[in-house]
Amino acid sequence: MATWADVARICLALPGTTEVSSRGGRQWRVRDKGFVWERPLRKKDLAELGPRAPTGTPLAAYVPDEGAKAALIAEEPDVYFTTSHFDGHPSVLCRLEALDVESLTELAGEAWACRAPRRLVAEHRLVEERGPR
Repeated sequence: MATWADVARICLALPGTTEVSSRGGRQWRVRDKGFVWERPLRKKDLAELGPRAPTGTPLAAYVPDEGAKAALIAEEPDVYFTTSHFDGHPSVLCRLEALDVESLTELAGEAWACRAPRRLVAEHRLVEERGPR
């Protein structure tokens, strides 16, 4: 089970990432572009989700496209979900309490890569491929 402390640790380990507070929640940004954020559910969201609504604050993350979002939701509907607010938007909501740390690391890394400048992504991948020296 992942926690918000895990989210902060994992996101801040990615190059060029900062944590900011916006609209009462935390966001993680790369070069001032948000890629992961706290997304409290609104009344409309709660009405849409009904009993499927999570009890805690969901985590929202960018994904490469709508296909990736649909695949995540289809594969693990107990973890990933969306609301009509995010229709047409390449981001997914997830129940943090149902997400393991490994999946969170993968989700955050992919979200970061979706929003980071290409050069920064390429440099990061080069460092990862080389491994520690």
